[in-house]
This record gives sequence, structure tokens and C-alpha cells, in this order.
Amino acid sequence: MPVLDRSRTTTVLAVAAVLSAVAVAPAASADPIGRVLGYVANNGGGVSVIDTANNSVTRTVTDNAGSSPYTADVAFDGTRGYVTNLSDNTLSVIDAPTNSVDTRIPVGSKPAGVVVAPDGGHVYVTNYGDGTLSVVDVATLSVAKTINVGPSPDGVAISPDGRTVYVANDVTGPTTLTVVDATTNTVVASVYTGSRPSSLAVSPDGGRVLVVNKNSEDVAVVDAASRTVLRVVTVGQVPYGVDITADGKRAYVTNSGSDTVSVLNLENVGDPEVSVVDGPPIAVGDRPIGLALTPDDGKLYITNFLAGTVSVVDTATRTVTTTVPVGEKPVGVAVHFVPAAVTVLTGGSAKLAITLPSILSVKSIDARLTEQHTGAPVVGETVVFRTTEGHPLCTAVTDATGTARCDSASALLITVGVLLKGYTASFPGTNAYTSSVAHGSTTLL
Repeated sequence: MPVLDRSRTTTVLAVAAVLSAVAVAPAASADPIGRVLGYVANNGGGVSVIDTANNSVTRTVTDNAGSSPYTADVAFDGTRGYVTNLSDNTLSVIDAPTNSVDTRIPVGSKPAGVVVAPDGGHVYVTNYGDGTLSVVDVATLSVAKTINVGPSPDGVAISPDGRTVYVANDVTGPTTLTVVDATTNTVVASVYTGSRPSSLAVSPDGGRVLVVNKNSEDVAVVDAASRTVLRVVTVGQVPYGVDITADGKRAYVTNSGSDTVSVLNLENVGDPEVSVVDGPPIAVGDRPIGLALTPDDGKLYITNFLAGTVSVVDTATRTVTTTVPVGEKPVGVAVHFVPAAVTVLTGGSAKLAITLPSILSVKSIDARLTEQHTGAPVVGETVVFRTTEGHPLCTAVTDATGTARCDSASALLITVGVLLKGYTASFPGTNAYTSSVAHGSTTLL
């Protein structure tokens, strides 16, 4: 066991006294970490966040000033989410990694649909109450342009190249699909697709637009180049939402009147002798509205408006594998990969206790873990403490303030000089939070 050298201790203590606890940059990770999250906009208020790894609601994002979210979408890189607030005419901006509301942007009357440009530079919001489309500049988080697009605009989609925006006008006719040139922010065409379209989706290659018509109870397949209807596909009762697989071969449509989801084989659109409807519909919850596929197309998430739930469908077996309770009257849903929230670890100041003749212990080793974006504490995560030379000291779990604190019972074979150099705190990171490290100081008790 080491023997205390008082003269050496005095010198080291003087140096240790000036050490401050400073946070350092998060340690680099060999593999990117993050989660695939589902964002469910509840018409009764709040956005339910579902971790698709275990289909549990991990958080409900609320905006006290915003109300009645109607639909939701998340930016292409997963770092921001945008939620329309139907009752107060605003668009809430959510930081997706931390699931915190950053701001609200005033838009038009009764905002309904929302879509993000592929390059993330603009967000397009349909305003059902005043027949307009708000073009939101992401850099300034303000409306850069307001475009008149016809009565009752509801669903909105954008081409993969970001040059064309499509708007579904929820009317009986004659104009039900409005085409907007995103480079000039002008309406360039109108196409009749059916009665009261609610939503639409663009194929991954940009060649086709699927328009869901509620009153016609069908889906119009529109050729994007000629802006003509290639085929009309009858589906279930009062269809509402639509999504297309990444390969463009399949589409899924919610039938809100028959509590089912229709599967469409888009490869059959060009052959009038072959059915586009692919097999029997999938039974889901009460009044399905929105739906979204996971990035790998393996699962489909469907909002059930009257049940207050989300049905999770395995697309390979076409069966509901689980039902997730969410908020009241869920409508819109978006599923995206979201990167881990960046963390900051701040070291504290421990005390070195010496019991003669040679017993050493370090008391109240601590560090605080917080989110960089919000400053909020990160709770329930394990922090590992070591000497600056790598000797293990102890581990602790962060409390409600984000603080991890413990005493070392393993310092008996470590010299006083090493202990007085301070300690290193490290958080290894998870799929929800990035790794981070910090240095803390040690002084004599």
C-alpha cells in the first residue's frame, strides 16, 4: 500500500486546486447511432413519439401555445419536425433528437398538410381555411411566400427533385389537384382526379402521383409529365391516407370508412387487364386516417382516429403485430431515422480522504449530463469514472438533475499523486444520446 508523502501532497494539491471541471467534445463513435421514430399528431393535442424498435411511446411533445395538430412531417435528415396546428394557424418546429419545441411559425388559416423539400430548405403548408399554400424558409423560420392554390387545400406532396409541389383540394370538382412550380412559386396546372381528394404521394422516381379521393372511394394515378390520369383504382370506403414503398412497387391506402388498408401493386397500373389492388385489405383499427412506412418498408404505422391508437403492420405478412395507444384522435404520422441528441458532460469536484496510515478513498465523484440543444438533464444513464491514467473508480446513474455521483472503493492501490490529478467521467452513449466525456478535479478532504 502507498505511504503518504506530505511534502509531495502539498505540491500536487496546489496544482489540483486550479483544475476546473470542463466539458469536452463527445467521443467519436465508429457507427452512427440514432433511432427510427414515429411522430403521431393527435387532433386532440400533442405529438406522440413512438420508438419503432419496441413500439412504445417514449414521449409526448406538447406546445402550450399550439393546439390541435392535424398532421406531421419530419425533415429529410431527421433533425427537425414540423407540425400544423389547425386551431391557432401556426406551424410548430420540433427539434427531433431532443423532441423539444423550438418555435412556432404563423401560417395561413387552418393549416392542414405539411411537407419538407428534399434539400430541407423549405417547408410547404396547405391552409385549408383560406385556400393558400405557405412556403416556409427554414433558414429564417418564416413564411417567404403565400400562394393561392384553390379551395380547401388538404394533402401536399413534393417531387423527389424538389421542383414540383402537388396539392389535394378537398372539393367535389372540377379542380382537385393543383400543381405548383416550386422554382417560381406559381400554379402551373390543375387536374381533375376525383371527388374530394384528401392526400397524395409521389413515386420515388417522380413519374407518378397517387391521389386519394374520399367521395369517389378511389385512387387516381396521375402521370407527372403529362399531368393526366393514367388509371383510377377503386379501394375501400372513404379512403384517406397513402404511402409508397421506396422501390415504388407498392402503395398502401387507409380506408377510414371500412377500417382497413388496401395494398396496391403499382407495377400493374399500365395493364388494364390486371388488377392493381393486391389481395384482400388489411383490417386495422377504428377509422384509420394517416399511415407511414419505416425506411426499410418492413413496417407500416396507421393512425386510428376514433380508437386513439396506432396499428403496426408487418408488410411481409400483412398482419397487425401490435397496437400502440397514443393521444386523442390521431391523424397525421411520419416515420424517420432520427440521430442521437448531442450531450454535454460536465465534471465536478471530488474529495480525497486519507485514513492513516495508508487507506485512500475518493468521495463524491460526480458529473452532470445534459442535452446540448436544450440544456435539459439526461436522466437514468450510466456514467463511468476513472483516474486520468485509466484506473477504474466507480460508476453511477444520472438522477433527476442529470447528476451521477458515487464514492470510490477501489483506490487502495492507486497513488495519492494520481488521484490528485483529478478524474475522467465518460458516458458511452446510446441510440438516443451521443457519447461525451469530461474532467473533474480532486482535492483533499
